[in-house]
Amino acid sequence: MCAHMRKKYDIPFVGEVARQILAEKEIPLDSLRANFDLINQFQKEIFYRQIKEESMDGSFISDRSLIDALAYTCQHTSLFSELMETNECKEYIKKLKQPDVYIFFVRPHAGLMKQDGVRESLDWEGSIAIDAMIKMLLQLFGVRYFDIHTSSIQERINIVESVLSTHVKSDKMI
Repeated sequence: MCAHMRKKYDIPFVGEVARQILAEKEIPLDSLRANFDLINQFQKEIFYRQIKEESMDGSFISDRSLIDALAYTCQHTSLFSELMETNECKEYIKKLKQPDVYIFFVRPHAGLMKQDGVRESLDWEGSIAIDAMIKMLLQLFGVRYFDIHTSSIQERINIVESVLSTHVKSDKMI
């Protein structure tokens, strides 16, 4: 879906930062989960890199955000409170609340899960737990989001395009 939207509207794409860092460091994800210091370092790097990547462009599309990084930080590390108190996090949350920011919360579906060589396992319960944390954080921060539950890619695209065509002027699409 992101690839379609990026191409159609010709806007920059912010890739999944966690994957980039894993590839750069050549670290298998399963080894991270076994080393508490390493996972703390990894999640902190994701946090700051996500902020940096998203601040490079005005408009962009991303399949992950800092909210995702915070949910995983809460799930796997002891850094959540520390990162939440940073000025970077507070400024990021302020930006998310701007009226020209559109967040589409695309919910997971078991039928769409596939092994990708990065995730440690295809754990539906783990996906649901992270999904719940992301929703909680969006609500806790008072961030407006559009909830997408369908598993159909076409329906997902239609929902996004419908929201954007209704809310965004054509000269500033995303």
